[in-house]
Amino acid sequence: MDEADQAQRAEAAFLEAALAKAGGARRAAELSGAPGTLDCPGCIDCGEPIPVARLRAMPGCRRCRDCQDLYESERP
Repeated sequence: MDEADQAQRAEAAFLEAALAKAGGARRAAELSGAPGTLDCPGCIDCGEPIPVARLRAMPGCRRCRDCQDLYESERP
């Protein structure tokens, strides 16, 4: 495991702990395996990793920004 993997794992653990501490234990459990973490391959549409900054802004999101924009533009 290289330094980037270690940093990503530490950041994901920190995010989960912060959500649990804030009373969002259920939300923290949902984020375990969220795209952008080591437990999930990524966006449900394209498979690319979702940046941690997006996960922080939109906890539990399942699509990258580009795929979400496309998804929303195709909806009636």
